[in-house]
Amino acid sequence: MIGREVTAVVTENLHRTQIVMYAGAGGDYNPLHTDERHATEVAGHPTVMAHGMLTMGLAGRVLTDWFGHGNVTRYRARFKAPVWPGDTLTATARVTDADGDRAEVALSVVNAEGVEVLAGTATVRLAGEGA
Repeated sequence: MIGREVTAVVTENLHRTQIVMYAGAGGDYNPLHTDERHATEVAGHPTVMAHGMLTMGLAGRVLTDWFGHGNVTRYRARFKAPVWPGDTLTATARVTDADGDRAEVALSVVNAEGVEVLAGTATVRLAGEGA
């Protein structure tokens, strides 16, 4: 089990609509995520950026698809680079340690240019499909 990994594209061509929908669901209307003019003219970004937690949620699908929704017991992440509309994100989850019915998993998400935008870890139960 240690060293086993799964890689999947978690979003292709991230749409602004997804960012706006996440803002509504999460209640985070920070203008860096929702206001093109603020993001470009005030903050100096090329456009609005996705919420880090949206990226984390998309990446978490690799974990839940592999181990099952109820088997992810801890999930932490560090946001390393902005995610922009149009980005395609690929997540890789790799088992780094396993003991009995639990495993530790490292997670990395990269954009199409190969830039790591998120690094994370998770603890999972090995009691489901695909374990």
